[in-house]
Formats: sequence, structure tokens, C-alpha cells
Amino acid sequence: MNNFQKGLFDKLQKNANINPEDVYKVADSVKHANFKDEQTVRNLVKQLAQMANKPLSKEREDKIVQSIVNNNMPSDMNSLNKLFKK
Repeated sequence: MNNFQKGLFDKLQKNANINPEDVYKVADSVKHANFKDEQTVRNLVKQLAQMANKPLSKEREDKIVQSIVNNNMPSDMNSLNKLFKK
């Protein structure tokens, strides 16, 4: 693991209390996932929200899922943060 990855995982663990091993498990489980399939994406979004112990309203879940399914994801971190914080 390089310094960037270590820093990212340290930040995830500190800010969201997410164990890096859990992140690897999720990443491994979606290697061949179909991100055009709404149910697959919805399950992933719910799983990540649960891992982070963050409540996720139905409206916010829908918005995130539709953004991913429609390949309409923000291209920079500021925009991505706004999507998840709305």
C-alpha cells in the first residue's frame, strides 16, 4: 500500500469509522458488478451507508443511485461531496 492509499484509509477510518478491511471486501464484491442495474447499485449504496453508520434518506439514496446508474457522477471531489451531503 502506498502513502496515498494509507492516508486515504486512515482518513476513512478517522472520519467515517470505516475499517479498511471492510472497504477491501466491498471493493472485491463489486469488481464485476453491473452499475447500470439499479438494484445492484441500491444495495451497494445501502451497504456503504450502513458501514459508515450514516443515515440515508430514501430521497438521497434515490439521487445517488440514479446518478450512478445514469453515469452522471461528478468529476471532482467538491461536487461528489455535495452529492453525498445533500
